[in-house]
Amino acid sequence: MRLAFLGSPDFAVPALHALRDAGHDIACVYSQPPRPAGRRNALTPTAVHAAADAMGLMVRTPARVRRDAAEHDAFAALSLDAAVVVAYGLILPAPMLAAPRRGCLNIHASLLPRWRGAAPIQAAILAGDRESGVTIMRMDEGLDTGPMLLRGTVPITDRMTTPDLHDALSALGARLIVQALADMPPAVPQPDEGATYAAKLSRADGRIDWGRDAASLDRQVRALNPWPGTFGQLGAEMIKILAAHPVAGSGVAGTILDTDLTVACGAGALRLDRVQRPGRPAMSGGELLRGIPDGMRQTFS
Repeated sequence: MRLAFLGSPDFAVPALHALRDAGHDIACVYSQPPRPAGRRNALTPTAVHAAADAMGLMVRTPARVRRDAAEHDAFAALSLDAAVVVAYGLILPAPMLAAPRRGCLNIHASLLPRWRGAAPIQAAILAGDRESGVTIMRMDEGLDTGPMLLRGTVPITDRMTTPDLHDALSALGARLIVQALADMPPAVPQPDEGATYAAKLSRADGRIDWGRDAASLDRQVRALNPWPGTFGQLGAEMIKILAAHPVAGSGVAGTILDTDLTVACGAGALRLDRVQRPGRPAMSGGELLRGIPDGMRQTFS
């Protein structure tokens, strides 16, 4: 089948490889433009762009496509059977959605209609969902509202982090898109009932509110790893919380309860297993307490 592949982050790379390995003709890869990265701010291609270059595929990196008629014409000129879209990062307009003969198929990292939107992996962990999955859908002009072709599930375990779930869903999506293109199952409309939205995350989402219960703060730490990360203020320093787990304990919210850096929450307590001070390497909670003045050892805010 003659395809275009539209994706940007590393989540999409296994699907690109799977489609190529399945024998599909990938006429063109679309990805976000290279952006400055690293200490030297060198222009760096996306993970999909780099993978496509290594495979010898043609890559296009338009900064925008929604109102660019020339891009619409170039996409139509590819004469595609289908397009596969995975976390591309740009909204496709109606002319591009309609150009492939079998439409544009999206690999979405949730069990639609739950967690439409930008951050479905993090949202599932934050909400305490017991499972997530991948939905292959035919795209329409709505936000993840198109009819569904295929779904697969992944359990969310008690200690699963966003990177863990990310990798499991990425591999599942690669398998499902190959199956969907081979079988072309009938598309089933999404129900409106049960639809939820996963908003784009910001740095502010990582601030810990110690007045919340320990279980929800544990999910916050696991869900927002590695970005935007979670943090709490200890004295004058903003401490990054890299890993934690809930334990028994009680006290005024934010109070440090022991030398293992267990912090009282609104209900229960959270033990901070791995933390990082500004400009310092990651360390255990106990190491942090031993390395700071006595006056900083009492309460997180």
